[in-house]
This record gives sequence, C-alpha cells and structure tokens, in this order.
Amino acid sequence: MPSPVLIILLLTLSISLSSAQTYNILSYGAKPDGKTDSTKALAAVWAKACASVKAVTISIPKGRFLLRSIVFDGAKCKRKSVTFRIQGTLVAPSDYRVIGNGNYWIFFQHLDGLSVYGGVLDAQGASLWSCKKSGKNCPSGATSIGFQSSSNVVISGLTSLNSQMFHVVINGCRNVNIQGVKVSADGNSPNTDGIHVQSSSIVSILNSKISTGDDCVSIGPGTNGLWIENVACGPGHGISIGSLGKESVEAGVQNVTVKTATFTGTENGVRIKSWARPSNGFAKNIRFQHCVMNNVQNPIVIDQNYCPGNENCPNQVSGIKISDVMFFDIHGTSATQVGVKFDCSSKKPCTGIRLQDVKLTYRNKPAMADCSHAGGTEAGFQQPNS
Repeated sequence: MPSPVLIILLLTLSISLSSAQTYNILSYGAKPDGKTDSTKALAAVWAKACASVKAVTISIPKGRFLLRSIVFDGAKCKRKSVTFRIQGTLVAPSDYRVIGNGNYWIFFQHLDGLSVYGGVLDAQGASLWSCKKSGKNCPSGATSIGFQSSSNVVISGLTSLNSQMFHVVINGCRNVNIQGVKVSADGNSPNTDGIHVQSSSIVSILNSKISTGDDCVSIGPGTNGLWIENVACGPGHGISIGSLGKESVEAGVQNVTVKTATFTGTENGVRIKSWARPSNGFAKNIRFQHCVMNNVQNPIVIDQNYCPGNENCPNQVSGIKISDVMFFDIHGTSATQVGVKFDCSSKKPCTGIRLQDVKLTYRNKPAMADCSHAGGTEAGFQQPNS
C-alpha cells in the first residue's frame, strides 16, 4: 500500500496537471499559411482563456498567421494571468491602412501575470514608411505590441520586425521583465522606437538587440525604476530619456540605470532631452555606465532645447530639472568632434552631473566637450576634458 506521503504527492501532481489548460489556435480555425485571417480564431481562443478559472497557455505553433488588430483585455477575466507561447510568426496585412489607423496592432491590458514567450511579429511597415516620406496623407501607424495597466509581465525571446510605429510600448505597468528581445527595422524608418517605457515602475530590459529608425529605448514621463543591461543598439537614435516637458504638468523620471550597452553607428548614445518650454517635470538619479560607442554622432548628450519644427517653443526655456546624473566608464569613437554636449536649461541648470573614466576620440584624437548651464564633478580619466 502506498505511503501517505506518496499519496499526497500523487494527488498534488494530479491537481496541478488538471489545473493547467492549453489552447492551440489551430483548433479554432487558424491556418499557418500567412493568407487566411486568423484574427477571429485568436479572439475565440482568448474568450476561452478569459473564461477559464485554470492556468491557461495559448499556443501559436510554427507557421505564418495573418492577424488584424486585436485587444486582449483582462478586465473581466476570471484569471488575470495567462501565458502566450509563440513558435510561429504573426503577420500584419500588407495594406498598411488595415491596422494603420489604430494605436496598436496587438494590445494587452488589465492583466496580472502575463507571459509572452518567443515568436515573431512582422508588421510589414515599409509601405507606410514610404507613404510618410512621400508627404502623402498617411495614417500615423500602429505600435506593434503594447502592454498597459498590467503587472508582473514577462516578455522573452520576442522578435519584432518592421513596425509601422513603435515596436514595443510599456505604459502604466509594474514589474515588467523584457529579455532576449530582438527589434529590427530600417535605419531610416520614421518613429519606429524599439522599446518605449512610460508611467511604469520596476522595469528591466536585458540581453536584447535593437536596430531601428528612432530611439532604441525611449523613456517617457512617469518612469521610476528602469534597469537596462546588455543591450546592443544600432542603427537608431540611441537610448533616450525624453523627450520630457511636452506638458506643463508632467510626472518625472527617476532611478534609471543603463549598463553594459553598445552603440554602433547611432545618431546618439546616451541622451536626456526636454522641450524648450515650461514644465514641472524632472529627471534624477540616472546612471549610464560601461557603455561602448562605435562611430556615434553624439555619444553623451543632454539637450534641453528640443523644439522640433520651431513650433510652440521658440524663445522659451525648459522647466525640466535634471539632477544627479552619472556617466561612468563610457568609451569609444565619436562621429563628430563634440563627444560630450550638455545644453541645459538656463532657468533650471543641470546639477550633480558626474563624469568618471570617460574616453571618447574623434578621428584618433581626443573629442571635445561643449557645456552650458551644467554643474558637477569629474573623476578618473577624462577625455574630453569637461
């Protein structure tokens, strides 16, 4: 007769197995041919998952699945946690207008314990980029995948190709782990930020490669507790805090660390930028450390005179207060003579700027520094001299 302990273990295993439920989209009419619209099939799977009281995994097998815009809203779900395992490719319609007038192509909200593993998102955004460059009347385009008002989110091994607009957006979330993500779009593709974080706390972006036409990572107002480590950026516009100060009343950015990042052929390296107009926002406790610059146009930059198109900001100064920013062990090559540029606000000068062990060269000679309204300290090796 089995021992009581063994019986308990077997019962526990039985309960565990019976409590897990996997739904395969093929069982709901999806076809992996890249031509058949699988949106209804995936929506049907979500409805089943949302109604389940058991742990749920949604499986998307190998193949190409055509998908229009879809929202996964956990507000009325019996369980807020769900796992997506994607082996195949989700592909947007070739006509950019089908998803281009919406904010998002794939959108998750009101979930707690969401995991997205693997998969490729092919938004086929190149035709919309061409439309925008031609000056025609084009839709603004959709972000490929967005996560809003959710907590305990894991995004692992995801690949995003040719987004119409931003690739990945994290907005109003808490405790998000992004790792092993690959983002790829043409260096001239407009507004295709790789990963954008705003109004979120405790977010990590690890071991990822981002090649795109705008910021590799953009950090918006209300971000508190962001850790970026082992990220390769290029082409792109670098890792940017901002732009801040677009609104006169705005949440600040604080507690951001960028560590062990490599920038190759990018427009910027590590950057903080704000609009040149009044605002009560701020950026503080920022750490940029152990970064390599390979032929980067602006390796280290604070720009508080951002005024695109000279609209709504000429002859004004930024109200954003930037303080306690450290640049430590940043080295490599600048594509322009000025390797360090601090163009801070005359109304709210930058304070607590710390430079340590910075070595930047331009054409095999020391790069230059250009600073205004910035105060702080330097230590260790310093090139250019600040």
